[in-house]
Amino acid sequence: MAIELWITDGDLVVQGDPLTGWRKLSAEQRYREPGTGSVTLTAYPSVMQQLQPGNRLVVVRDRQIWMSGPLEAPQDYEWDLESNADPGTVTVGFSDDLARIAGYLTYPEPAKAWSAQTTTVDRTRKITASGESIIRQLVDENCGPGALAARRIPHLVLDTPAGVGTTRTLTTRTEPLLDAVRTIAVPDRLGFTARQVGREIRFGVYQPRDLTRTARFSAGLGNLRKVQFSLAAPLATSELVMGGEDPAQEATPANTRAYVEVTSGAAADWYRVEKLVQSSGKTDVDGELTQDGVLALGNDNPQASLTTQTVDTEDLKAGRDYLLGDTVAVVLPTGLTIADTVNSIQLTADDADTGERVTAVIGSGNSTTSSSMVGTVRNLAYRLGQLERRG
Repeated sequence: MAIELWITDGDLVVQGDPLTGWRKLSAEQRYREPGTGSVTLTAYPSVMQQLQPGNRLVVVRDRQIWMSGPLEAPQDYEWDLESNADPGTVTVGFSDDLARIAGYLTYPEPAKAWSAQTTTVDRTRKITASGESIIRQLVDENCGPGALAARRIPHLVLDTPAGVGTTRTLTTRTEPLLDAVRTIAVPDRLGFTARQVGREIRFGVYQPRDLTRTARFSAGLGNLRKVQFSLAAPLATSELVMGGEDPAQEATPANTRAYVEVTSGAAADWYRVEKLVQSSGKTDVDGELTQDGVLALGNDNPQASLTTQTVDTEDLKAGRDYLLGDTVAVVLPTGLTIADTVNSIQLTADDADTGERVTAVIGSGNSTTSSSMVGTVRNLAYRLGQLERRG
């Protein structure tokens, strides 16, 4: 498959011919996070002229946009007498368009400028709707077409609604926009993307699929390269959630604090560990405190980490047969089959002539809290121990 690299300005207008003579390309898509990439170029004047702040890099794979987004580090230039011929090299760091959205905060009153916000203590933004609707509204009113003119991202539009997500409530107060989006996305297992289509950057929400029957990876199929796993004790088994007034302020009868405890079953296997979760300005009338406790357990339950790395084959290709967030099956060398989430997909190429490599990371290099995943890791550790004893 052919790979082309283009530079556009902030209005998505192509600035010159496709970049030539590139090498060491890496472009990684990430689930619920901005993607990142880098590429090394010969520092011709015509190239350096395009690598300017505010411009974007577009990676085209097989005539489809693989990744597009702003230049985060437009010019990392190097020349030396021994190893670099004139005119030297320049390494470019870039991200995908989701990084632009990640640079915003949630305004308590999105229709007002920051200096005009109501001077009410603990002013918050509260939304109750489907998960997808909340996410779309957050993006629209803070940096999309519905935002203040000074906050709009050029050419950012909302994609066609997918009709996904359950009814939820979100209370947010000047927090990073993507943090608020993930608060709603995680419980409903929703994904979201910002992708360039023509002269638009389309933000959309989607429901990842269960592809465990059709997308399978194993050493025997030639598409499984690496497996790592670990297991550690929980950071907390009881999330003690405190809502209502700001804990730094004295509670009043009219606005008292609220308390909710959310527990996991991990204490039965390990031991009880308590952790305080402060959710100021929230009550549990709409289940927000419970939701915050559940999200906290997502980071604090038994720390099972299982990461597998795969590679594209003719029968199973990233972007065609599976996408970020989809659940796929992995057959480990022990014979155990697991199901987990595609968390990143990386495109790499040494240069335009030597071909490409596409690898996917299934599972998380960070610790995960899924009870089924913890059981899987325990089972895997036990089976490996049995193999060692028989050996």
